[in-house]
Amino acid sequence: MNLVFDPKASGLSKVFKDYQEATLRYVWKEEGKGVTSRMVHTHVNERFDGGRSISRASIINFLNAMVDEGVLDFVEETGKGGYHRVYRAKLDEAGFKRALAESVFSSLLRDFPEETKIAFKEVFD
Repeated sequence: MNLVFDPKASGLSKVFKDYQEATLRYVWKEEGKGVTSRMVHTHVNERFDGGRSISRASIINFLNAMVDEGVLDFVEETGKGGYHRVYRAKLDEAGFKRALAESVFSSLLRDFPEETKIAFKEVFD
């Protein structure tokens, strides 16, 4: 995974902006139904209650980035105005968290193998 990890933040905020977390949670909530960028855009902007507006382009870019990361998948469907993507979760929340943890541990082990092993042992012993 190619995400920026902030150890000071909590929960999914460690790797996502608030609208990105809201986007993923919405996709996970809708499970197998699938969501369009329009649905996500509406949901996210209603969540922020008019305080600020997240552009549809930001939503689309994030959804496509999550496809590239293997977190989401999509199918193209035809509808009014042509084709549109319907996004579905490839990883559920637990699967995403597990993949994130594996990514962080692998990175640390690659760059600081001995120190990571010592720290891991101290934390879990």
